[in-house]
Amino acid sequence: MKLWILWWSTVWQLRPACSRLRNFLWFATVLAGITVRPDLLGVSSIIRGLGLKGYCYDRLLDFFHSNALNVEKLTKLWTKLIIKTHPQVKRFRGKLLLCGDGLKVPKEGKKMPGVKSLHQESDSNNKAEYIMGHSCQVVSLLAEAGKSCFAIPLVSRIHEGVVFSNRDQRTLLDKMVLLINSLELKELFYFIADAYYASHAIINGVVARGSHLISRVRSNAVAYFPVEPTPEKKGRGRPKKYGMKVKLKTLLNDRASMKEAESPVYGEQGIKINYRTLDLLWKPVGILIRFVLVDHPQRGKIILMSTDLTISAMEIICLYGLRFKIEVSFKQALRTLGTYAYHFWMRNMQPIKRRSGNQHVHKRSAEYRNAVRRKLAAYHRHIQAGVIAQGLLQYISSAFPSLVWNSFGSWLRTMRPGICPSEQVTAIAMRNCLPEFLVDSSQKSILTKFILERIDFSRAEGARLVA
Repeated sequence: MKLWILWWSTVWQLRPACSRLRNFLWFATVLAGITVRPDLLGVSSIIRGLGLKGYCYDRLLDFFHSNALNVEKLTKLWTKLIIKTHPQVKRFRGKLLLCGDGLKVPKEGKKMPGVKSLHQESDSNNKAEYIMGHSCQVVSLLAEAGKSCFAIPLVSRIHEGVVFSNRDQRTLLDKMVLLINSLELKELFYFIADAYYASHAIINGVVARGSHLISRVRSNAVAYFPVEPTPEKKGRGRPKKYGMKVKLKTLLNDRASMKEAESPVYGEQGIKINYRTLDLLWKPVGILIRFVLVDHPQRGKIILMSTDLTISAMEIICLYGLRFKIEVSFKQALRTLGTYAYHFWMRNMQPIKRRSGNQHVHKRSAEYRNAVRRKLAAYHRHIQAGVIAQGLLQYISSAFPSLVWNSFGSWLRTMRPGICPSEQVTAIAMRNCLPEFLVDSSQKSILTKFILERIDFSRAEGARLVA
């Protein structure tokens, strides 16, 4: 029961995001339902998870499509809350560590705005090369959890699939910068991302805020040595800026110029790597970039970059090694929380065809465009609710691990001292102690009263919660 008391005291701080108290109680009910639901079959699974009466299904659909929940304000409140509340937000040299990446979610709905044909670049053979779905971008915050680390999701938005204006020339990289800016962070940060985000748009957007990018570089990248100053008299024209051009991958073959050290990557022990550091000019941004060439015995040869010229190569390798935590976060969001398990269809939408691209709604009426915006807003409310539900599980797991294990009531082969429970273990613990929270008269709250009034005691789920 203590877990739910802590959970509710944290959720209550998000109250300003809703215009009315009743809307906030529906929002808290959604968070609770996402946390404890036994399956990931859309809104109906929330009804089953909390044993709610059938009419609540329509109420929840109305809630997701209502403007009563300001999703942008909710995102800012959640970001400030988790930075202030989490006991071990990870920092490097006083700066926050943010991770960003894209996520492609399969969707089969033919009347779902934003669904388009997407190409998946993955080494895994269980993923199709092309899917129909939503293309999202996510920003997460790294936080320590005992001897481990979590990538706490802060915001996720659908950034492809619908074109509202043919004058909008923004790319996914531009939208990622806007997504970071929408968080309104008061602190500086390091933005850690994969090779797709190693571009002038991201670097200019991040450096303009006084922050830095740490990323991987594509294998075909080139850079230039700075021009050495000469005492000769200057001639006409602009002084030469770029020196000799070099293909970065060719430098990996020069093993004699590399240093050997033990790998600083998270979770690796006793592995020796070879690395080399170079500060070169990169033409896309026209500034000096620190490149780190790494030859890893298991992961192969990679090239890393950093806009911060004051950090060492080993620190860059260590920080970039934490990027995979956002991939772990995606797995939990998809398989444990169901953050992207929404099925909101648009009745008057023209069915999309297989392998179709963007939907150009600027050619349609204003009423149709507003309907598309309303549906996308419903998707974003569902996604942000899942993001917050996952972040709450990670916070409770890292801040109160002993309480979670005491309420887990089962067994795992991978129980290890010093390792905080996963989101799935924490969700099971929350599910086990929910009945005690609902029926305990000493801890009556407006949320428990709100849920109890809507529980269907004739169903097995409802009877279990109040037994």
